[in-house]
Amino acid sequence: MASSSEQSLPPESPLSSEISGTSHALDVQAIRACFPALKAGTARFDAPGGTQTPQQVIDAIAESLTRPLANRGTLTEGARNAEAIVSGARRALGDLLGSEPEAVVFGRSATQLVYDLARTLAKEWGPGDEVVVSRLDHDSNIRPWVQAAEAVGATVRRADFDPATGELGTEHIEAVLSGRTRLVAVTAASNLIGTCPDIPAIGALAHRAGALFHVDAVHYASHVSVDLTGLGADTLVCSPYKFLGPHLGVLTGRPELLHSLRPDKLLPSSDAVPERFELGTLPYELLAGATAAVDFLAGLVDPGAEGRPERLRRAFTALAAHEDRLRGRIEEGLATLDGVTVYSRAARRTPTTLFTVAGQRADAVSRRLAEHGVDAPAGAFYAQEASHRLGLGDEGGVRVGLAPYTNDEDVDRLLEALAAACG
Repeated sequence: MASSSEQSLPPESPLSSEISGTSHALDVQAIRACFPALKAGTARFDAPGGTQTPQQVIDAIAESLTRPLANRGTLTEGARNAEAIVSGARRALGDLLGSEPEAVVFGRSATQLVYDLARTLAKEWGPGDEVVVSRLDHDSNIRPWVQAAEAVGATVRRADFDPATGELGTEHIEAVLSGRTRLVAVTAASNLIGTCPDIPAIGALAHRAGALFHVDAVHYASHVSVDLTGLGADTLVCSPYKFLGPHLGVLTGRPELLHSLRPDKLLPSSDAVPERFELGTLPYELLAGATAAVDFLAGLVDPGAEGRPERLRRAFTALAAHEDRLRGRIEEGLATLDGVTVYSRAARRTPTTLFTVAGQRADAVSRRLAEHGVDAPAGAFYAQEASHRLGLGDEGGVRVGLAPYTNDEDVDRLLEALAAACG
């Protein structure tokens, strides 16, 4: 066991003893062996709503709770353990997101963090100011900005997307920008149909208009190596439970911007950044799990590579190849089925496929898949505006999403179950 002054989680790759022999491809069988939940036998395609948890993450959470814990500090072992967990988690998420550890903020959820950020930024808005959101987004990147703007008399403008292609282009953003725009909020990847807009180009447009640029990377960070600066984001959020970790939210941003913001906080709580944005005592056990999730990802293909950021880049490259191949199999299979309409059509997208079956409600199709041991949920998944723009209303469609542990046998079961459901 590490000493109380050391980071509470082991720095070595969590898969170093399970995966060997290649630095270029995923050993999916070894990966699957790390997930206790997969022993239930269900073929899981529900990853966009939250992935399953590897044993290494479970163990890290348990270890943090079995060692002494106290409020952060340096005097006692418990205080030092808490401090080590928090600082370790900030470093891990900083490596994952391409940001400074001192600019990593933790919260209950990405939704909560966006609400807090919106209320804080809106203190400087007023009548005549404008905020841009997109119809492609999850409601957690729409409603908080709408409500914050309405509270101060600012105007909200919505960028449309092309329902025929699923694309959100720079032209859609340009159409609603003006010299009065104060903020642009756009998803890096649609949780409903997987579309990945050209975020750096959209960020450049926002900055040219003199606006801040906020990016929702909750779905994106599960599949793509994130670089805060490369994306051109001023602020960005993600959720570790979407990439094998526990349930909490993470916000990061340009350090100088975070230092300039004055969120509401308790009088005796720290005014330092990032602590000024974190309300109450942090969930140390969840932060320990988040660090373990990042380390798990970093060890997927090349445990010996020097430096966690480089290992993460290599892992996401291999993950993309794995998921793209399986997505191709799924889409080829869907194309052979009568009455199936696929709505995930963007040229660049995550391995997330939304579809409907003619004459059947989406939830009925999902139920029939579950009867065959396939978990592919149905709905609009909090992307109501996108679902309505696609003509699917609140009912939405059936969503199939992939994760590092998805294998060919899962895809076979999905396609066989779909053939039965569509027959």
